[in-house]
Amino acid sequence: MLNGKNILITGGTGSFGKKMVQIVLTQYKPKKLVIFSRDELKQFEMAQKWNPAEYLCLEYVLGDVRDKDRLMGVFEGMDYIIHAAALKQVPAAERNPEEYIKTNVIGAMNIIDAALHNKVQKVVALSTDKACNPINLYGATKLCSDKLFVAENNGNESNPNRTKFAVVRYGNVLGSRGSVIPFFKERAKTGVLPITDANMTRFWITLDQAVYFVLMALERSKGGEIFIPRIPSMKITDLAKAIAPKCKLEVVGIRPGEKVNETLLSEDEARNAVLFKECFIVQPNAAMRTQLTSGKGKEKGKLCPEDFRYTSDSNDQWMTVAELKVLVDKIADDYSIELSRWAMKDVPE
Repeated sequence: MLNGKNILITGGTGSFGKKMVQIVLTQYKPKKLVIFSRDELKQFEMAQKWNPAEYLCLEYVLGDVRDKDRLMGVFEGMDYIIHAAALKQVPAAERNPEEYIKTNVIGAMNIIDAALHNKVQKVVALSTDKACNPINLYGATKLCSDKLFVAENNGNESNPNRTKFAVVRYGNVLGSRGSVIPFFKERAKTGVLPITDANMTRFWITLDQAVYFVLMALERSKGGEIFIPRIPSMKITDLAKAIAPKCKLEVVGIRPGEKVNETLLSEDEARNAVLFKECFIVQPNAAMRTQLTSGKGKEKGKLCPEDFRYTSDSNDQWMTVAELKVLVDKIADDYSIELSRWAMKDVPE
């Protein structure tokens, strides 16, 4: 699907962007792969590994999603946009709400306008579990962003060649920059690991799984979907045991805007969701939803049961301490995590 195409990744110097570049360059032959971000140092560092002189399709472009004029220019000729740029830290969002609105909400509006103006084929925007029933500012801005992308597909029925917008929503990325793993590893040196709540659970996905899931969504999207992978949960105390089993755990309390458990699919959204082996697809358009349930083989999904919800504490898939330790050790050794693309389970009857 990506061969011969022009692809742009916003926020392309982040953990997701780097993994996406690695996979695209090794498995596909794009015509152009543009890394768009606002940090010149990260672009310089990234270019030491993936040099445009060696990878002729690569181009590093400085810019900010807040700047619509800049987006208008760099989106010219692009076939696909993967929108990964965002401000993401929950505590920082509570202290600096206006900055998160400028990047996560206004930035999303700019992405939409620039994509439509340049007749981009498809846009896939990355979201977060914190956008579902949000209680923090970060989650609220991502919910707003998701709504903007989904709503923009309303004009597609009368114009099938119009840009298609879709959203991918997943949980915490294991081993990504800013995740709890490097924090725990550093604090383990003190012999004490701070735990916000002993009952805390989270959804977890690896970088490889996240990238492959986004590529799947890019291929399957017809416009207006929210793609949600079926991924395992883990207990924060189990992660602590996997990283530093001899450390004492100290409960320090939940930070502002933080949840004990996360939700990827709420009861209200589940009414518009279709269940597949590897994912849920939320599609508010009833006709499109019917298409999802009338396909054949793996393309045929089922409507979610009444009052269904998908939360990290009620999940039927859990990572054990042993499984977490394997992943943590592989990340620590800088190995490529080659697991299944995402959790594959049979669709319940």
